[in-house]
Amino acid sequence: MPLYRVTLAYDGTDFLGWQLQRPRGPASSPAGGAGKRTVQGVLEEALGRLAGGERVAVAGAGRTDAGAHAIGQVAAFELPRQLGPDDLRRVLNGLLPADIRVLEAAPASPGFHPRRSAVSKLYRYELDCGGVLLPHRRRFAGFVPWPLDEAAVRQAAALYLGRRDFASLASAGGSVKTTVRTVTRSEAVFSGTTLVYETEADGFLRRMVRSMVGGLIAVGRGVVRLDALERALEARDRSAWPAPAPACGLTLVRVDYPPDSGRS
Repeated sequence: MPLYRVTLAYDGTDFLGWQLQRPRGPASSPAGGAGKRTVQGVLEEALGRLAGGERVAVAGAGRTDAGAHAIGQVAAFELPRQLGPDDLRRVLNGLLPADIRVLEAAPASPGFHPRRSAVSKLYRYELDCGGVLLPHRRRFAGFVPWPLDEAAVRQAAALYLGRRDFASLASAGGSVKTTVRTVTRSEAVFSGTTLVYETEADGFLRRMVRSMVGGLIAVGRGVVRLDALERALEARDRSAWPAPAPACGLTLVRVDYPPDSGRS
């Protein structure tokens, strides 16, 4: 069967994350059932209709958390029918709910896997600091009621650069072989009272980016010294690390692949 890849954008507010949460019992559905709505499940349900009722398994580049968003998630799947890229994008967008959209579709080369073939991922986190949380921002930005020290936040962001063990930032429940990652970008920029943090790496652990932002908040508030955060990073102990930032401010921006990977 032909293999396809799609680039997805979604508002993650009303999803229980990316990964399929299949409920028990005969009433289960590909979308996950009541209270179990996931991006993967809704996409598989739409593809199943396109495949005449057969289940179409979907693999994604990143398992975004409940409430997190994407403008560059990549997914791949096999379909028992041949469709041109524009037709596939158009038909899928007609079947998907309004909070998911296919931005791009293309045939994929044999062996392509959106997660295993990736060489880097870029995430963005937006955090509104101080004042009052604006209602129209509550779905797409984290919020803290305190102003943050901009210089301290930038110094903390620099701690994450390079190849290191990020076990202190890993949440329970992960099944990775190693907690070592290489971070090539860690930039904190303030626009008015909003912190925009971008980080790029060869891979991320479960809730790692939200934990990185949690560290920035702790140092920016002055409740954790910069040297103490560095020691916590080296401790490889999750209990020593500040709490992660809320998922609502997180967006998967882009997934990169080798030039000869992914498209047939």
